[in-house]
Amino acid sequence: MNINEQKLHALLGKAVSDFGAVFLAPLILIGDSLGLYRAMRGGHPATSADLAGRTGTAERYVREWLNAHAAAGYVDYHAETGTYSLSPEQSMLFAEEGGPAFIVGAFQVATGAGAIRPALEQAFRTGEGLPWHQHDHQVFHGTERFFRSGYVANLVSNWIPAIAGVQESLTKGGCVADVGCGHGASTLLLAQAFPNSRFFGFDAHAASIEAARERAAAQGLSDRVQFAVAHAQDFPGTGYDLVTIFDALHDLGDPAGAAAHVRSTLKPDGAWMIVEPFADDRLEANFNPVGRAYFSASTLLCTPCSLSQEVGLALGAQAGEARLRALVTQSGFSLFRRAAQTPFNLVFEARI
Repeated sequence: MNINEQKLHALLGKAVSDFGAVFLAPLILIGDSLGLYRAMRGGHPATSADLAGRTGTAERYVREWLNAHAAAGYVDYHAETGTYSLSPEQSMLFAEEGGPAFIVGAFQVATGAGAIRPALEQAFRTGEGLPWHQHDHQVFHGTERFFRSGYVANLVSNWIPAIAGVQESLTKGGCVADVGCGHGASTLLLAQAFPNSRFFGFDAHAASIEAARERAAAQGLSDRVQFAVAHAQDFPGTGYDLVTIFDALHDLGDPAGAAAHVRSTLKPDGAWMIVEPFADDRLEANFNPVGRAYFSASTLLCTPCSLSQEVGLALGAQAGEARLRALVTQSGFSLFRRAAQTPFNLVFEARI
């Protein structure tokens, strides 16, 4: 076997970068939990002792944490003063939860997804699925925190206006079903933006619904927002102006059955907004950093979840527009179009 040393060294370089990232992930969660990032907001340079003093932590640990972040490019180091700072861009990623670029939730999902590795290994052997509720609770919290950033950046300002007539309908006062709502981030953002409308969030995971109810109450929205445990194939209600499924259609065992049920719940002029992970229809076009993240998440989370349910179609997180179009139109929808997109999401409009 002939070895190309140049290719070998390039591959080793990628592997070093990856295992460094794996080591850094728990440090990111520690920094988030202990308030290290939040204490660095504002961009003022600080020593490791300064940061430890602000956060009630041990300087020696903080110093090593800062150096790991500086090596990753996530913190700026100022050699002339021996201080560290967060740039405005770094702060957006790590210190500003609720903002449009907050990324900590992605690391939370990634570390949490591996917590049940023995069960996943067994699933690889048997081909059986793993229900969503069997995952570590960090997966549920991290999923909400990661996707919420994209929803904050795009949902009300870009995606809703891209679906014809929906913004006007919700402004006047419409009825919305948010299916697969998880902790209710998307539901509550819409409810805040459209105070004349009513919202119903449905999810099969009871613990997530309980969390969503608590958040609705904390935000004073319980009078217009209701959450209930229900599956996508049989959630209650009819006459919806809008049904939404955010980043969850591919997780369903029977997405075609869900599509048919959504169709039966809409008003004749109602719309279904489907938000899915960004994917090109050509497999090889998804071999990039975003595709790597989504294929990995799909292997650990999405595919096992679908396989654990009835039908078990297992679309995967990189299904692409063509497969989604076929599924939706075969379920009785006459219109299916791409309404918007971001580097992380595709947004589709479907109508009867």
